[in-house]
Amino acid sequence: MSRLSLILRSVVFAFLLGLATFIWAPLCFFFAPLPYHRRYYWTSRWNVFVIWAAKVVCGIDYQIKGMENLPDAPAIVLSKHQSAWETIFYLCIMPRPLVFVYKKALGYIPFFGWGIALLRMIPIDRSKGRDAFEQILAHGRKRLAGGQWVMMFPEGTRIPVGQRGRYKTGGTRLAVETNTLVVPIAMNSGEYWPKNSFIKKPGVITVSIGKPISPEGLNPAEMMQQVENWIESEMRVISPAVYARQPANHATET
Repeated sequence: MSRLSLILRSVVFAFLLGLATFIWAPLCFFFAPLPYHRRYYWTSRWNVFVIWAAKVVCGIDYQIKGMENLPDAPAIVLSKHQSAWETIFYLCIMPRPLVFVYKKALGYIPFFGWGIALLRMIPIDRSKGRDAFEQILAHGRKRLAGGQWVMMFPEGTRIPVGQRGRYKTGGTRLAVETNTLVVPIAMNSGEYWPKNSFIKKPGVITVSIGKPISPEGLNPAEMMQQVENWIESEMRVISPAVYARQPANHATET
């Protein structure tokens, strides 16, 4: 496919994304009085549309491995993070409502922030240091007790394709404190929806869901090491050509 074609497709997709956001964000105010599960469903139809548009316009399809590994129980989902695609996609396919841990400042963004506010997400102020985790713990307990799953990206930010960030133990600390299963996910969205890139590339994103990891007998660092080992090993399975060109590194941070 020529670069011109990729640019044109990306322009059309950006237009549809902006139009859908402009239309859907005001509608979210009408969803606000609805019970939580119905409010979650209708608000997340925006996500469904965006994933559909990415497939139809940009040729970005997906396949899921290990869907059977998702437990019928409270869970904390810890995923690789390469692009904006997965933050949109996970709300579409998870069997329980997802609660993202996000930077509090994002809630002030027009349209986007409105949707976040309706879905019981967990805002944190990272400048608060230790208090930030206390916020996660307090909100996380409530959300897990309410039947939602907590979604976190242990590397903290989008990581370029083929690279590994520092895996922070916030997610496994929450798991140990609440005795909750952790579900690791590896995915390669950055190959087709690159970080900070306007141009989207056609291809099939692989989302690979690992078996749940129990916190029993583990401390947060040990548990995160298991998560990191599985995700990074699986990344080399789903993106072997990319990772063959990258030197391995290894680090886990509290």
